[in-house]
Amino acid sequence: MTHESTAVGLASAYSNATTASGDWWRDAVIYQVYVRSFADSDGDGIGDLRGVRSRLPHLARLGVDAVWLTPFYVSPQADGGYDVADYRAVDPLFGDLADADELVRAAHELGLRVIVDVVPNHTSEQHPWFRAALAGEPGARERYLFRRGRGTDGSLPPNDWESIFGGPAWTRVADGEWYLHLFAPEQPDLDWTHPEVTAEFDSVLRFWLDLGVDGFRIDVAHGMVKADGLPDIGRGAQATLIGAEPLPFFDQDGVHEIHRSWRRLLDSYEGARIGVAEAWAPSSERLALYVRPDELHQAFNFRFLNCPWDPAAMRTVIDESLSATTAVGAPTTWVLSNHDVVRHVTRYGGGPRGLARARAAAMLMLSLPGSAYLYQGEELGLPEVSDLPPASRQDPAFRRGRRQQIPVPAGAPAPGPATPGIIAPRPGEPPTRPGAGIGNGPEADAGPAPEQPLAPQAHAPTQPQAGASTGPEPETQGQTGAGPAPEPQLPPEANDPTRPETGSGTGSQAGGPGAGTRPQAATDCGPAPEAQGQTGPEAEAGIGPQARACCGPEAETGAGAGPDLLTAPEAEGQDGLRDGCRVPIPWAGAEPPYGFGPAGSWLPQPPEWAGLSVAAQTGDPHSTLELYRAALELRRAMPGLGAPGAGPSPDPSGMRWLPSPDGVLLFTRPGFACTLNTRPEPVELPAPGRPVLSSAPVETDGRTVRLPPDSCTWWAF
Repeated sequence: MTHESTAVGLASAYSNATTASGDWWRDAVIYQVYVRSFADSDGDGIGDLRGVRSRLPHLARLGVDAVWLTPFYVSPQADGGYDVADYRAVDPLFGDLADADELVRAAHELGLRVIVDVVPNHTSEQHPWFRAALAGEPGARERYLFRRGRGTDGSLPPNDWESIFGGPAWTRVADGEWYLHLFAPEQPDLDWTHPEVTAEFDSVLRFWLDLGVDGFRIDVAHGMVKADGLPDIGRGAQATLIGAEPLPFFDQDGVHEIHRSWRRLLDSYEGARIGVAEAWAPSSERLALYVRPDELHQAFNFRFLNCPWDPAAMRTVIDESLSATTAVGAPTTWVLSNHDVVRHVTRYGGGPRGLARARAAAMLMLSLPGSAYLYQGEELGLPEVSDLPPASRQDPAFRRGRRQQIPVPAGAPAPGPATPGIIAPRPGEPPTRPGAGIGNGPEADAGPAPEQPLAPQAHAPTQPQAGASTGPEPETQGQTGAGPAPEPQLPPEANDPTRPETGSGTGSQAGGPGAGTRPQAATDCGPAPEAQGQTGPEAEAGIGPQARACCGPEAETGAGAGPDLLTAPEAEGQDGLRDGCRVPIPWAGAEPPYGFGPAGSWLPQPPEWAGLSVAAQTGDPHSTLELYRAALELRRAMPGLGAPGAGPSPDPSGMRWLPSPDGVLLFTRPGFACTLNTRPEPVELPAPGRPVLSSAPVETDGRTVRLPPDSCTWWAF
């Protein structure tokens, strides 16, 4: 008997008890919405809050429990809003406060909870506090980390810390002082020892909790506290150390008191409001400290995202993750993709093999104890878009530009192994090089666009179409493509290094009304860091060697590099290719923008995505969308799935590994078994039960089963 890949219309009378209880977050499936790429309501080519609200029925039908929204606050948009200028207001790009309120209410009516980003490590350079600091208002600089420089005239940075984006972590202002920015210069770090900072963020959290949000994803939750004295590290390429070695600017013990205070604040509200840490720590045990009973509820588990397609490595990551969080009574989280990493279809090899592995990995993830995070479009099997035109790219890390060098006085001691170039701002003005925001991993620094254009980028394998269209979903009726998006052209002024920039663009590069409402300089890619041997977040987040397959040859060779451009290791950091996972998702129609909005999209969509849209995949039992829908329905329907500790088992997680052939993982949970075949050929073994769902058709006679290559199967017994 051959069991088909998905089963549509499964019974779902049973719902895991934790979903309806105050512990809903322990086994929740949370869907990440990258707001600017989800749905556009007004035709400017940029996704917005009204667009998100219009597509909530899709998420309810998919079967997720909550929605996580990326930043939509007032921001210069140096990198998608992770540089916040006003934490209590919605940027007009995305709507207004009434739109946010209506979105939360609409989600709750559909049974969806809403989690929003909070960015506490740093503000925008345009935040009133930082503007006051630059203006010399008394006491204003005490909210940030301003320091005098080193050297005889203070012209050297205060220490040897490097930005996660590459280059120095310090920028000098007009009066000679320096301020710390672990990310872009447009994102000055706050000093969390200052009581006004603590009070301000308590107020910000209460503002959004009062509006009705169900929790916060805490950006750089490990970064708010720095080691006393800001000591030197003594080596370069510091971005590669994150998550692998202790660092004086990350994972300091002092952050935990901040999270304890926030947990008390969250617990003071009804409805189980939660905090989710984006935290990098050198070990699973250190990461588990963030989710102790009196701290946050969840912390992202990036080790699983980074795990190669290898059963031994997967089992090790799963065991160590469960052990660490079980020790503190917390659930483990699992994630495969997000807005900062190469989509896992492409990470797993691209094409049919990459898609097969991605489907299998998703089923594995959804069968593990704890909570799972889905990134928008992964339910459609979207691959990375690796051939975006340089003119359309808006990841600020893509623009590795010219740096003006600050002269080093003769005989002055160097603060570290290298003294990278630093921008010298104009008197009385903040630094003007474009910056970058942060998400689930490190980014890269950026500068004005170099004058040299890029060579064309190489194409990566793309996914085959996912079946014929069966008509749009109810919520997609009337949403059709508005014609192919024109190829973005490099404007003549884009190569002008004096052209003002305001960050990562809000105009549609693909046409449509409202395009170009904020000037955007041309993007360009300078020399890439040497990714080999990375052990930090670049490797863990899929931006190490395996992700560089998505990069054109110019990023390896440093096309356009000149003597005044940063080169490795000075530019060590994120490689600037995050736009490929942020391309707006397809909803319906035969051509771009595939129902994304009334006009174009801010990043061009591939012509082959017509077969991957929500409408095209709905009703096709072999499609990735229907596989996700069936898996999420079964996850609710089967008592053995979801929360840890369900049913009797020697293991606190309710999970037990069983012997299996080489290349195969086999584990059970109460009434449930999961098999994962990572080999490129079929494998036969005794059937562990009755197949209920598989990522590829399986053959079984009830006693033995023939597992397809690169597949995952769920069993009931």
